[in-house]
Amino acid sequence: MSVPTSSRTDRAGRTNVQKAALVVGVVFLLVGVLGFIPGITTNYDTMSFASHHSEAMLLGIFQVSILHNIVHLLFGVAGLVLARSVSGARSYLVVGGIIYAVLFIYGLLVPQDSAANFVPLNLADDILHLVLAIGMVGLGVALTRRGAGADV
Repeated sequence: MSVPTSSRTDRAGRTNVQKAALVVGVVFLLVGVLGFIPGITTNYDTMSFASHHSEAMLLGIFQVSILHNIVHLLFGVAGLVLARSVSGARSYLVVGGIIYAVLFIYGLLVPQDSAANFVPLNLADDILHLVLAIGMVGLGVALTRRGAGADV
């Protein structure tokens, strides 16, 4: 009899899906903090609250704004909180992945120099959002499905 992946726990009592949500949450917190550090974020002095006019670039690649960094911080906190339960962790990963899929589509449809690009997003952000969407949904689903031959 196979054990569902989500019920496998470590010594601290966390399942794989909870550990994944925790790691993703910590990464989002880290990214949110790094977005506020001059040097790690280039053109820091041009960072605006929310507009495509922000030329601040996290790691010199990803366009960020104050709002963008705050969203990363909030997404990170949500990951830490929701990782406390299996259902919360799964929801965080799957729903979060869907949100990033929507952001990916938004980034493709909204011109970069448009006032509607208030987050702001550039091509690197769009690609990262697609990777996050696939990765998060994939983790949420794969780590909570029953193993082959498991009793349902």
